Amino acid sequence: MLELAILGLLQEAPMHGYELRKELATKLGTIRAAISYGTLYPTLKRLYTAGWISEQAAETDIVPPMTSKRGRVVYKITAEGKERFADLLAQAGPETYDDAGFGVHFTFFSRTDRATRLRILEGRRRRIEERREGLRDMLSRAGDRLDAYTLELQRHGLDACEREVRWLEELITNERSGRTPSSSAADPAVGTNLETPAPHLDRP
Repeated sequence: MLELAILGLLQEAPMHGYELRKELATKLGTIRAAISYGTLYPTLKRLYTAGWISEQAAETDIVPPMTSKRGRVVYKITAEGKERFADLLAQAGPETYDDAGFGVHFTFFSRTDRATRLRILEGRRRRIEERREGLRDMLSRAGDRLDAYTLELQRHGLDACEREVRWLEELITNERSGRTPSSSAADPAVGTNLETPAPHLDRP
């Protein structure tokens, strides 16, 4: 997912590592925990080796704070990188239904074709419905054995799943009708940076 996110952001503008990490953390809350210089720069190196991005010296000698000389390097997507980004966007397998995968793909939905958007939304809905049913089953079988706070946590997770399913169903309806999401379609459980609601709350 980090590869897709980097290529997508570099399509907007060339960036040095510090800027890129800042944009990733701002826009892609679902993978924020995985974004560090220890993961970012090896990924950039791999993309550069593959020919998907290029490196060029920055026009200024000012090194961004908290970075080394690598801060002077500006990364830019190549024509091959744009093709790679398009290929990644077209993927709609199970990995795009998980929290991180869905969040990153949704960030670039405006550049994704409608058929792919629908497949991802429908797959995500199935994934959340499965999570919801698992929570319901657990609460019906073991709810009376849980302490009050654990029970409340599970109920919160169930409520978050139900709200996300409603949000996804509205998005799917809009896609099938050829409409873009309205501001009223935003679900508070998901948030503006796509931090999906209460992940893994079925594992107290």
